[in-house]
Amino acid sequence: MSGGYDLNLFASPPDSNFLCSVCHGVLKRPARLPCSHIFCKKCILQWLTRQKTCPCCRKPVKRRKIVHENKLRKTISRLEVKCKNANAGCMVTCPLAHRKGHQDLCPFEPMACPNEGCTSRVPRGALAEHRKHCQQRAQQRCPLGCGATLDPTKHAHHNCYRELHNAWSARQERSRTLLLCLLRRVRRLHRATSIVRRELAELGNFLEEDTALLEGTPQEAAEAEAAPEGSFWAEVGVLRAEVLFK
Repeated sequence: MSGGYDLNLFASPPDSNFLCSVCHGVLKRPARLPCSHIFCKKCILQWLTRQKTCPCCRKPVKRRKIVHENKLRKTISRLEVKCKNANAGCMVTCPLAHRKGHQDLCPFEPMACPNEGCTSRVPRGALAEHRKHCQQRAQQRCPLGCGATLDPTKHAHHNCYRELHNAWSARQERSRTLLLCLLRRVRRLHRATSIVRRELAELGNFLEEDTALLEGTPQEAAEAEAAPEGSFWAEVGVLRAEVLFK
């Protein structure tokens, strides 16, 4: 790859003394060898990885003998260059050293559309107009970070804090309704449990009375045996015996 500047970058053809013999471009970070030949630093370092000689005179070269030509570098930095967007219509020329600063402000510099989902690249000067009519502008995320996707008609009236508060209030109301329903069911269950408990108690009392009636007490049995035949207690004793031996 070329280590120097492209000749087409310059407003007028550079002096031949500013050209690199390896890449044939304008010297970038010029480096002088002991034999006085000057090359781009990148070009000569790549050359020396293959051959240890000067590309022009073939004299042996040691890397530690390479000298940076800072004075020549400053001279080249003052050469007038065209904007990299000259083919797009920019007519500005400036010193090579200021080219990057111009590029950061050039109205012809291609810029990516900031609208999410849009892959268009438009000149900086036309970016504002493009954003007004960008198809992806119809869908943009809330800038406050709530995650909502908004179209232009809703963007101006969107208030995620209010919407989140309303959603929270609605959830609270649903929770309150569910709690009241649960309390009503618990009350009904409590009443049903009380009724069952009361009926079980009555059934227990009935069974105790029935058991006492069937078994009887020794005193009652003696009175029944001692009772004259045909009397009330004698008849009760007969009936109880029939019940027990059935």
